[in-house]
Amino acid sequence: MTNSTAAKAPSQSAEVEKTGTGALESSKGATTIADTVVAKVAGLATREISGVYDLGGGAARAFSAIRERIPGATASASQGVSVEVGEKQAAVDLQILVEYGVSIADLSRAVRRNVIGAVEQITGLEVVEVNINVSDVHIPGDDEDEDAKSDTGRVQ
Repeated sequence: MTNSTAAKAPSQSAEVEKTGTGALESSKGATTIADTVVAKVAGLATREISGVYDLGGGAARAFSAIRERIPGATASASQGVSVEVGEKQAAVDLQILVEYGVSIADLSRAVRRNVIGAVEQITGLEVVEVNINVSDVHIPGDDEDEDAKSDTGRVQ
């Protein structure tokens, strides 16, 4: 057992030496990136992908729809996104609503690639994982039916 322990020690120290100090640390100080920053970047990168209809679960989307109707309020860029941010790494969890007919496997690959690229480029953090939870499928025409129902009031 001592041989296997001794064999592991040099490789672990070599990994530490390879990573060293990242772009967020220097002799002049360190940069800390808040979770909300990473969540917004990941949310915006997710929305850039064609086939993603919306982010968040049903309750989050309903709350967002109400917020959009309030003058001066803006939609949350980090809706449906949760992150864990460390000193050098980040993990992202997404909850998305996809367009009907889009290949979920292809969409997931495109979302992962875009989120990893955006977060790593903008923040300098290494993204270790992007977990995607597809919560629903948007069927075109569903929104039109809801709008038509809400437009016709009790009195005409």
